[in-house]
Amino acid sequence: MSRAFILLLDSFGLGATPDATTYGDVGANTFGHIAEWAAKEGKPMSLPNLERLGLAAAAHKASGEWAAGFNLRDGFTGAWSAARERSTGKDTQSGHWEIAGVPVEFDWGYFPRTVPSFPKELTDKLQELTGVPGFLGNCHASGTDIINKHGDEHVATGKPILYTSSDSVFQIAAHEEHFGLDKLYAMCEAAYELVKPYNIGRVIARPFVGANGDYRRTSNRHDYAVPPPAKTLLDHVKEEGGEVVALGKISDIFAAQGVSRVVKGADNMALFDALLKVTDEAGDKSLTFVNFVDFDMLFGHRRDIKGYSNALHELDARLPEFMAKLKEGDMVVVTADHGCDPSWHGSDHTREHIPMIFFGPAVKPQELPISETFSDIGATLAKHLGVTPLSNGTSLL
Repeated sequence: MSRAFILLLDSFGLGATPDATTYGDVGANTFGHIAEWAAKEGKPMSLPNLERLGLAAAAHKASGEWAAGFNLRDGFTGAWSAARERSTGKDTQSGHWEIAGVPVEFDWGYFPRTVPSFPKELTDKLQELTGVPGFLGNCHASGTDIINKHGDEHVATGKPILYTSSDSVFQIAAHEEHFGLDKLYAMCEAAYELVKPYNIGRVIARPFVGANGDYRRTSNRHDYAVPPPAKTLLDHVKEEGGEVVALGKISDIFAAQGVSRVVKGADNMALFDALLKVTDEAGDKSLTFVNFVDFDMLFGHRRDIKGYSNALHELDARLPEFMAKLKEGDMVVVTADHGCDPSWHGSDHTREHIPMIFFGPAVKPQELPISETFSDIGATLAKHLGVTPLSNGTSLL
C-alpha cells in the first residue's frame, strides 16, 4: 500500500535564494528571523518534532546559518533538504503548481502600487455588470487591515472593498450578512472574466463578519483561479485511479483540476483535525494535499512574528498525532510555497528556499541535495505512488 501526503506550511521560507536580488529579498529568512526574534525575547523556539526530522539542518543547508536555539546536528529521522523555485514569481499559484510538476515560466499580470490600482475601464465594467453603487479601497493592502479601515463604510453604503497584493490577484471583500455571500461570489465570477485580458491568476472572494470597526474574515473565502496550463501530480494520481484529497485552499489554487474531494477548515488546527480524519480514511495510491494557510494569511503578511512562532509551535506539537496514524508505504513531505518573512519590510511574499522534508515508514533518513526546482517534490511522490512520471522534476528517493 502506497499513500502520499503533502503538508504545506504556507510561506515558511528557509532563507533567500541566489536570485533574491531580482525580487528585492536579499537577506530575507522567514524561519531564521523568527528563531532569532524568539531567542532575543529570552524564549528560544522549540520545534522538537520538525527539528528531529531535519528542519534546522535543511535551513542551514539553504541559508548557511543555524537557526537560533536549534542545536541538533545529526541523527535526523527524515530525508531533508531545501528547494529553489524555477518559476518566475513568488506567488501562491506558482509555488503550488511547481511542486505538482508545472513550473510557471511565463509572467503573471500584476496591478501597480498606485491609488487607484485597478484600471478604470475594469472597475467601470464590473460596476455596470453587478449594479453596486461603487467601490472602496482600490489599492494594495493587507486584507485584515483594509476591512477594518473600510468595513463601516461598506456596511453603510453597500460598496464592496477592492484590493490587491504582490500576488497576481484581484480581491473583493464584503460583509457576509449585510452584502451576502451569494452576491459576493457572483461578483467574483464576473470579475474573473473581466481580468482575463490582464493575465491575472486569481480573483478571491474575501467575506467577513463583525461590526463597528471590528471585523474578521471567515472561512467562506473562495478563489476563482486560472487552471494549471498542463497536467499536474494531482491529475496523474486521479486519472490513474487514486483519490486526491484537497484540504484548505488547495482545490481553489488548482481550479479543482485533478481533485477528487475537498475538505475545508476554519484555521490551521481545524485543518489538522481534518488531516487526521483523512489519514484514517485515505486508501491505496491516494494523495492528500493540505495547505496550512494561517502562517501566510494571519502572520506573514501581517508581519506578526510572535503569532507565526506560536503557530509553528502549535503545529509541531500535534505532529506526533499524525505520525501515529501513518501506515507502511506512506510517504509525507513537509514543505512550503514561498517565503513571507514577518520581519521584512512591507507585507509581501519573499523569494526564499522552501523546506523539503520527507518522512514515513517508506523513507530512509538522509541528507538530500538542494533542488533547483520545487517539482522534484512532485516527481518524488509520483514515483512513490507508481503513477506516470511528471514532465518536470527528478525523483529524489
